[in-house]
Amino acid sequence: MSPLLTVQALRKAYGDKVVLRSIDLTVEPGDVVCLIGSSGSGKSTLLRCLNLLETVDDGTICFEGAEVTDPRVDARAVRRRMGMVFQAYNLFPHMTVLENITLAPRQVHGVSRRDAEARAHELLARFGLAEKASAHPDQLSGGQQQRAAVVRALATGPSLVLLDEVTSALDPELVGEVLDIVRDMAAAGTTLVLATHEMAFARDVASKVCFLDDGVILEQGPPSQILSAPAHDRTRRFLRRVLPSRPP
Repeated sequence: MSPLLTVQALRKAYGDKVVLRSIDLTVEPGDVVCLIGSSGSGKSTLLRCLNLLETVDDGTICFEGAEVTDPRVDARAVRRRMGMVFQAYNLFPHMTVLENITLAPRQVHGVSRRDAEARAHELLARFGLAEKASAHPDQLSGGQQQRAAVVRALATGPSLVLLDEVTSALDPELVGEVLDIVRDMAAAGTTLVLATHEMAFARDVASKVCFLDDGVILEQGPPSQILSAPAHDRTRRFLRRVLPSRPP
C-alpha cells in the first residue's frame, strides 16, 4: 500500500524567520502521527502547510499519490479530502450544531440535505452529542464544542484528519473527553496527524511520534523509542520537562 502522505524537504519562512526547514515525513493509511515539541517549534505551521493553508517555500507534499504543492493544484479540492480541527473551535455562532456540520457536505461536496443530515446525526450520536443538534455553539461546553468541531471534520469522509492542539483551549477536566474522542477515531482506523502536548496520550495511541525543535523534525519513530529512549539530548531535555515523573 502506498503512503497516504509524503513530505520531502519542506521549507517555510515568514520573511527572514525560517519556521520549517527540511521536513521529511511519511504517513501511511491508518497511522496516528503525534507532533510534539515546545511552543514555537513549528507543529502548527506544519499542519497548516499540509492542508495548504500556508504556501510552501520549498519542498514537496504528495497526498493520495499526487503532488499537491504544485502551484496549479486546486487547494480547495485537496482540502475536501482532509479534515482539520483547530485549537479554537471555529464553529459558526449563528448556526446550529447540525447546520455547522452539514454546511461543507452540502455546499462543497454536493451532498443532499437529507443525506448530509443523516450522516451528521449518526456522527453526533457516536460522539455523545445527539441531543445537541439544534443547539447553538454558545449553548455548549468547551468540550462539546470541540467534539462538534471533530464531527464537522469527519462529516465529509476525509482521508486524513489534522488536529492542532485540540485540547489546549479546554479546562483540564474537559481534556479527557476530547482525547477519548480522538482515541475512538484512531481505533476506527482514521488516519491522524496531530500536534499535542499530551504525552501520555501520544504514548498510548500514536503509531509514530515526531519531535520538532526549531523547525526541524529532530527525531521520529514509535512512541516506545522517542518517549522512552530518545537519541538526542534536546529530546531528552524536553521530555524531562514535560514528563518529570518519567524521565527518559
